[in-house]
Amino acid sequence: MGKADIISFVENEFVERKEFPAFKAGDTIKVTYKIKEGDKERLQSFQGVVIQRKNSSSRETFTVRKISNGVGVERIFPFTSPFIESIEVQKYGVVRRARIFYLRGLTGKKARIKERLQK
Repeated sequence: MGKADIISFVENEFVERKEFPAFKAGDTIKVTYKIKEGDKERLQSFQGVVIQRKNSSSRETFTVRKISNGVGVERIFPFTSPFIESIEVQKYGVVRRARIFYLRGLTGKKARIKERLQK
């Protein structure tokens, strides 16, 4: 058993993974996560467009981008993070790419993504 086999075994066995709705690049989601401030804990939400999903299994992450006060803000969330409370899909988007980094250069109406109708 090699080093990589042991690492993947430990990741698959001991890392907890919550069930979230299916989403992909172009979808608008709302991520609610826990923030610890001193000894207090509160929930905060981050709503934006999914720019990419990266890796697989226990190392999977997704990047969400939103515009806040005219400034683009991106945040990377690990799927296995214990701080993620919930993920809600607000809109399903139609894009032809898995990583939509071209969105970074667009503002206003050009940055809109067509909506996909769910059946």
